[in-house]
Amino acid sequence: MNKEDMLRLDSQLCFSIYACSREVIGLYRPLLDALEITYPQYLVLLVLWEQKQSTVKELGKKLYLDSGTLTPMLKRMEANGLVNRFRSKEDERTVLVSLTEKGETLKEKAYCIPEELIAKSGLTVEETKDMLRRLQALLGQLHNLKD
Repeated sequence: MNKEDMLRLDSQLCFSIYACSREVIGLYRPLLDALEITYPQYLVLLVLWEQKQSTVKELGKKLYLDSGTLTPMLKRMEANGLVNRFRSKEDERTVLVSLTEKGETLKEKAYCIPEELIAKSGLTVEETKDMLRRLQALLGQLHNLKD
């Protein structure tokens, strides 16, 4: 790539990832609107459907979100009856988050979401898995630069 090409918008990895992210999240919006949740709330629910309970700190680490973003969202989710937040009995500085029955019930309604997104993307399941593997590898490499 020559020097001039390096500063072209279509040569920027960051822009392609950013634009794809916005487009994919846009595809989620009507599906998540039907569940009355936002995309970041969906991510929290995915973690809790898998683990049942998490600390706020673990959620933030897993979702790459700081507590200033995560705490208000968790408060809204608690107000909407999706999660419970409570202090750990072992260490009161630690806030735990768990699913409510309503939050757990949404899991059944959410099973169709990944399938619908794959179908709308135009990618095959194998292409989706390959893309996911590559993006996860990139994310891991970039995250390791911080350490």
